[in-house]
Order: sequence, then C-alpha cells, then structure tokens
Amino acid sequence: MKRVKITNGSVGLVFKNGELMKVLEKGTHWLFFNETVMKYDLTQKPQLPVAFEMVKDVTALVESLHVVEVKDLELVLVFENGNFKEVLTSGRHLFWNKVLDYHFIKADMSTLEIPKEIDSNLLSRYELARFVRVFEVAAHEEALLMIDDVYTKKLNAGIYRFWKNDTSIKIARVDLRQLQLEVSGQELLTKDKAAIRINFFANYKVVNSEKTILDNKDYSKQLYVALQLSLRAFVGQYSLDELLSNKVTIAEAVFAEVLETSEDLGIQLLSCGIKDVILTGEMKDIMNQVLIAEKKAQASVITRREETASTRSLLNTAKLMADNEMLYKLKEMEYVEKIADKIGEITLSGNGGMVKQLKEIFAVNP
Repeated sequence: MKRVKITNGSVGLVFKNGELMKVLEKGTHWLFFNETVMKYDLTQKPQLPVAFEMVKDVTALVESLHVVEVKDLELVLVFENGNFKEVLTSGRHLFWNKVLDYHFIKADMSTLEIPKEIDSNLLSRYELARFVRVFEVAAHEEALLMIDDVYTKKLNAGIYRFWKNDTSIKIARVDLRQLQLEVSGQELLTKDKAAIRINFFANYKVVNSEKTILDNKDYSKQLYVALQLSLRAFVGQYSLDELLSNKVTIAEAVFAEVLETSEDLGIQLLSCGIKDVILTGEMKDIMNQVLIAEKKAQASVITRREETASTRSLLNTAKLMADNEMLYKLKEMEYVEKIADKIGEITLSGNGGMVKQLKEIFAVNP
C-alpha cells in the first residue's frame, strides 16, 4: 500500500482502472498500488479526467460540487464571496463548494429585458458588455423603441440596455429643443416681376414624437417645403415696394397657413419671419439708380428752400434799411469792419480832402 496526504484546501479523487472510487478529504490516506489519486485545489475549477456523466453517481463527489448547467441563449453570472467573478456560457461548469461561497444568477438571452437583479454597473464590464446592446437617449431627446420594426414604447432620457440576440432593436430619436429651420436663397418674382432672393426662418419644436416619426418621413423636409410654397404664394401677391414695407405681414400670413401642416407633422410652430431680402444684379443696379435720383431730388428741394429763405431774408433787411437811415449806416460800418479785418495796414496820401470824405462816410444825416 502507499500513503497519500491531502492538505488543507485540497481534495483527492481516487481512480482504479479509470473508474472513480472515492473522494479523499484533508488528512492521511492509504491506497492500494493499483489505485491512483488526483489532487485538486478547492479554490479552482476542477478539470475532471473523465466526463462528468461517468462520475455523477459518486455521491461524495456530487455533494462537493456546484454543477451549473447553462443552455443555449442563457448566461450565468458567477459571484465568488459576493464579488463578480465571470460569465458562463452554454455548457456544464463545475465549482467546488467546500471553501469559497458561490452565488449564481441565470439570465435568459432569448428575451430582451435584462433582470433587475443584475447590477447595471456590471453590464459595462468587458465580460458582460459583449452580450449587451446599449442605447442612450440624451436629456433633450425622446426616442421610440422599435422591436423587429414594430413600435413598442416611448423612451425618455436615459441609458437602455438589452441582451444581444437575433431580435432587431432600433430607436428613433427626436430632439425636443427649440429648433430653427432656414429657407435660404429662395429666388422669387414679385407682383411687378422684380427678381429677388429671400432668406426665411422658422422656429419650431417637436411636441408629438409618435406622429413625427411614425406618421411622417423627414418631417423637417416637409416643413421646409410647406414654408417654401407658402412664401412663394404670398410674395407673388406684392410688388417690390409693398414687399419691403410689409415683411412682418407676409411672415404672419405664412405662419398662419403653415400652422395646420405643422400640427399634422407633430410640430409646434413657434415663430417665423423674413430674415433678408436680396436684390439680384440688374435689379440692384436699378434700385441704386432710383435711390440716387430720389436723394438728388430731395437735395434739390432742400437747396431751393434754403435759397428762397436767404432771398426773403435779404429782402426784409433791405426794406428795414430803406426805412431806417441809422440801420443803413450801421450796416455800412459792419461791412467796413469786415473789410478792415482783412487789411493789415492802410496808407493814405493826398490832401485834407481824404479825411473829409471819411467823415462823410460815417456821418449820420440829420
């Protein structure tokens, strides 16, 4: 016979002619020479030398093991002493139950929903992440969940996880914030056949995501076309001058007409307006010429008014001086003073008659 010692934390399996005979626990044991022993660490998963079906009738072994059977489309999460250890896929898995405390959570991957008992933090671990589909709906979004192309439910902001299987999952996101749509560079003809380009804008927000996504395709393009057609219809009813002076009125008319269409799209139209009115090349030159002519005419009128006022002032001054000799002399002295300001030096030559003439200039007739 031969002696075999099994240490603490180990176990021994005794085989005879390829058949499991018994299980040896801690201690010293004696075996016959035709018996062999295989030692196993109780903290590690056992790898039996024979199929489990060959030893499943050995009660001592079965009582020492956790036998975990995992079917196709199933996963088993293994927790060792309360901590996540690994993920088991289809097959049979063995664990010793003598030393470590194991806990197992089984999940059916043929369904989409992940059991709530599985902590969401674990789903981000590599071991599990490859089996999970993740969809994120931002805080400003709403989403519609489509399972096998069939609308299932509405998703609010958050992170959603589903098992990865053959079931098709899609989500259609909708932005719930206020959005702006620009109808830019629209080349239009006014009532008086003036060619212009208009930049138009509209502010809106989605209020019915189901109607927006399920009942309509490319809702923003449909809103764009509705604004475009309405704008063309109303601009054609105004001449260029009327258009420039009635931009707010036209915007309000477009808003009222497109409002019903926007409701059918699941959209609330908030406001709209004409951003720019741009004249084309030839029309721009013509308008510049008209503007220059108008300004010249206005300047001519102002000049004539000023000339008339100046002439009237001179006439009134002349009448006053004709009636008042003193005022006339003061006016003469004013002009002499102005002349003298421009003369640095005066040289007089001649007899005393010059002085007499100057006195006569400033003399006041009685």
